Amino acid sequence: MVCQKSKIDDWVDHFKTFYPEYMVLNLTKKTESITFRDAVNTKELYDRPDVIGVINYDLIFRRSWILELENFTLLLDESGLISNEQAKRSKFILKLKPESVILLSGTPTAGKYEKLWSQLKLLGWDIDKKAYWKSYVDTEWIEEDTGFKREVIRGYKNTEHLMKRLSQFGAVFMKTDEVIDLPEQIEQNIMLEPTKQYKAFTKNQYLMMPDGTELVGDNTLTRMLYQRQLCGQYHDEKIQAFRDLVESTEDRLIVFYNFNQELSKLWKVAIELERPVSFLNGSTKDLNSYELHENSITFIQYQAGAMGGNFQKANKIIYFTLPLGKGSCDLWEQSKKRIHRIGQNKPCFYYYLLVKNSIEIYNLEMLRLGKELTDELFKEH
Repeated sequence: MVCQKSKIDDWVDHFKTFYPEYMVLNLTKKTESITFRDAVNTKELYDRPDVIGVINYDLIFRRSWILELENFTLLLDESGLISNEQAKRSKFILKLKPESVILLSGTPTAGKYEKLWSQLKLLGWDIDKKAYWKSYVDTEWIEEDTGFKREVIRGYKNTEHLMKRLSQFGAVFMKTDEVIDLPEQIEQNIMLEPTKQYKAFTKNQYLMMPDGTELVGDNTLTRMLYQRQLCGQYHDEKIQAFRDLVESTEDRLIVFYNFNQELSKLWKVAIELERPVSFLNGSTKDLNSYELHENSITFIQYQAGAMGGNFQKANKIIYFTLPLGKGSCDLWEQSKKRIHRIGQNKPCFYYYLLVKNSIEIYNLEMLRLGKELTDELFKEH
């Protein structure tokens, strides 16, 4: 069983709870890993189908002895994490020799069929990547200002044939509500006016902030960055809208954000309103308030918590800002699943704080279409 590091304990507990007849070993722990490895070396496991080893993606390729396993079932949670076949974890997993494979993912492609190739390879479809792309992915070579050319995906082809081939290898795509009876999902946009600073920066690609900070949009990336910040941490009305939302309910709240400066201002609001807080980001994981207090606010940075974690004690998510860039579609889709899960018995509400006529509106449009707001799309916009 391979999953994200944050899900190790959840899976171990799951197997121990619902399959008590199995020996469940946490392979991130040295002693349990040795027990599992010794069993492999002595061939004991081959006569013991009741043993489960659980390990995370970023550790599995450091356990070379796992390659010795044969005649076993391989289960990948969030299988989209091997979509980059050049990553160490992907290369390692593709070398394994399982008897059967189970891939779990709420967003296996995020609408991008090119991301399926490595997963299909693992399922047993013996097609090389070049042939797969030629058959199903429409691309075009674009010449950049530098004189270099890069391949851009324009769409997909032969998708009906692809679906038939996928079904032959056990791939079945179903919506969550076709498998599990989950509550309704309700999205609400809270629209805010763009600030004078946003308009000035968009027009001049330069702005001197009141605190002396210079915003210089000398290329596409910096323009996108500063426009996002001007729609977030520098937008006082959005901070006030967040305060209004918090004051409107005593329910648990999940808040997704991007930048540390955003967290600093949002955390200050929560403290002023005397709400218990929890954090999940690159440097901190403290979920005590989430677990203990019904009126808590849990701040989650996308990269740290959008792809994993069970937060179904809450049924409301506030999106202070949206993810943007590579992987943003996956992060956004997965973030919504944090509360819309087994065990949730209330309608799920998603509140988007959005600045009118801004990069945020276009970004949300792209996310809903399953596309990422790339440099090229940003230039076109």
